[in-house]
Amino acid sequence: MAEADVFAAVASPTRRRLLGLLLEHGPKPVQELADHFDMRRPSLSEHLKVLKDAGLVVERRAGRQRLYSLRPEPLREMSAWLTPYERFWRERLSSLRDLLDTEDDDDRDD
Repeated sequence: MAEADVFAAVASPTRRRLLGLLLEHGPKPVQELADHFDMRRPSLSEHLKVLKDAGLVVERRAGRQRLYSLRPEPLREMSAWLTPYERFWRERLSSLRDLLDTEDDDDRDD
């Protein structure tokens, strides 16, 4: 899947919450996941389809149920892609802190 698909998939708060539930509780059937949301099951199934299409969840049949499980590899890829930007912002914030500390010291000298 393209990185844009993963980013689009996690753009939705509902889908991020679904991923969190699967991370925290492991594989779950649609109905158990639906119990955590105030929406109809078909709407939740659409969100699961987006996550599945992006490669973030896998679906397997267990009797009459479909169990959904987290597939974290695309999140690792996204994290690797974001790492240089995290370093950039960390360095910027550190520089800002240093500047503010210097200005604070200058104010104390006055």
